[in-house]
Amino acid sequence: MFEKLSNWGRWGKEDQRGALNFITDAKRASAAALVKTGEVISMSLPLATITANDNPQPVTHLMIQAGTDTPRQAMAGVADYFSISPHGFATTHLDALCHVFWQGKMYNGFDAAEVGSHGAKKCSIEVTTPGVVSRGVLLDIAKAKGVDWFEPGHHILPEDLEAAEKDHGVRVEEGDVLLIRTGRPKRRAAKRGWEPPTRGLIDMAGLDVTCLPWIHERRIAVLGCDGTSDVIPTGYDDIGLPIHIGTLVVMGIHLIDNADLEALSAQCARTGRYAFQFVMAPLLLRRGTASPLNPLALF
Repeated sequence: MFEKLSNWGRWGKEDQRGALNFITDAKRASAAALVKTGEVISMSLPLATITANDNPQPVTHLMIQAGTDTPRQAMAGVADYFSISPHGFATTHLDALCHVFWQGKMYNGFDAAEVGSHGAKKCSIEVTTPGVVSRGVLLDIAKAKGVDWFEPGHHILPEDLEAAEKDHGVRVEEGDVLLIRTGRPKRRAAKRGWEPPTRGLIDMAGLDVTCLPWIHERRIAVLGCDGTSDVIPTGYDDIGLPIHIGTLVVMGIHLIDNADLEALSAQCARTGRYAFQFVMAPLLLRRGTASPLNPLALF
C-alpha cells in the first residue's frame, strides 16, 4: 500500500508541503465564493488546563501580572504565560509532516535525523506559514449513521464516507480540507470525561486503514477529525497508527487532531450546506512539529 499511495517525488524531491500543493489559487478563489452569509464557525476546543485521562499534559496558564496587583493611580495592565504541548488527545492542533516516521523516514524520504534537539530541519510546521485557505467539507459520519456519537474503537469504512457524501449531497474533491465527525466532544460531555487508556493510547472511533486508498484517490489537501483520525485500537498495534503513517508520511497530508465539530455539524444540518470556505493560520513556530490551532469555517 505504501508504494501504491506514495506522493514522494510528486512535487519534486525537495518538496516539504506535500498535499498542500493540491490547493491552487483557483481553488482558494472558488472556496471564497462559497461565503454567502458571512457566518463564522470555530472548530477548536478551548485550551485544556486540567489533567484528565485524555489530557495527561495539560496546558499551563500562569498570570505574570493580575489586576489585583496593579496600582490604581496610573496606567496599568495584566499579562499571562501559556505553555502548551500540542500533540496528544486534548488540544486542537495541526500535525506537521515531520511528526511521524516510517522505517526512519518522514514524507518525501527525508531522514528522521533531520529532526534533532533544536527541532525539525525538514517538513516542519513552518511550511504552513502562508496559512491554509481552501474548500472545507464536513462528512458527519455519526449523523449519516443516525447516532449522536460512535463508541471508542468504532471503525469508519470507505463505504461510510461515501454514504455520508450521499446523505449530505456533497462530494470530496481535489484540494479539499476533509473533516470527519465521530461525535467525540458530544460523547465526552455526556460521559463527563473519557475512559482511561488501556494500551498507552486513548481508545476512540476513527478511520479504518482501508480508507487510505479512498483518501489518496480524492487528493485531499488536509484531513481533520474530532479524534485523531485513526481508530484506536487500530488492529495494527505492531506498526502504530496506520492513518497517521499513510497520510503524514506516505501522502504528505497534514492532520488536524481533536477538532470540535459540534457547532459545525449543527450549522451544516441547519443550512443543508456541507461545503464551506475553510481558513486556518497555524502559529509560525520555527522547526516545530505541530501548532495549536483555531480552524474556521465561513458560510
